[in-house]
Amino acid sequence: MAFLPEGTVATVTFSLNGQRQAVTAHPLARLLDVLREDLRLTGTKEGCGEGECGACAVLLNHEVVNSCLVPILQVHDAEVMTIEGLAGHPIAKLLQDAFVQCGGAQCGICTPGMVVAACGVLERRPNPSDDELRNALSGNLCRCTGYMRIFEAIKAASNELTQAAGK
Repeated sequence: MAFLPEGTVATVTFSLNGQRQAVTAHPLARLLDVLREDLRLTGTKEGCGEGECGACAVLLNHEVVNSCLVPILQVHDAEVMTIEGLAGHPIAKLLQDAFVQCGGAQCGICTPGMVVAACGVLERRPNPSDDELRNALSGNLCRCTGYMRIFEAIKAASNELTQAAGK
């Protein structure tokens, strides 16, 4: 394995929340750190730092990824969407409202990652089965709610989304 010399930097250009962005960083800097420290987008949380908890989930080219495992160089010419970028997204709005109504948000560490992952699945499949939903959220851990309130919130948003589509 080749090691990069100390001080090596690269300029990485990508779409971040719909806006063109260029950052200069070590090519192997974690996307999570660049988002939080360099770009001050702190909605993406660090939980485990090992890709096990999903607190740092973002959408990379419309797929859910753990940003703690993604080197910044990997997002060159890609599209990254964080929880902040989903602020005006209609599905994310339904999810946020449902999380509040169903009590799906507790301490707030997992919530952004859960909303990002749920938004990703509901964009592809507005009315997922329980198994599809469990599979889509299987990479996200929550220590507060026991998951049932989170699933109830996502199902409530899904029902509302399905009803709106049927009108």
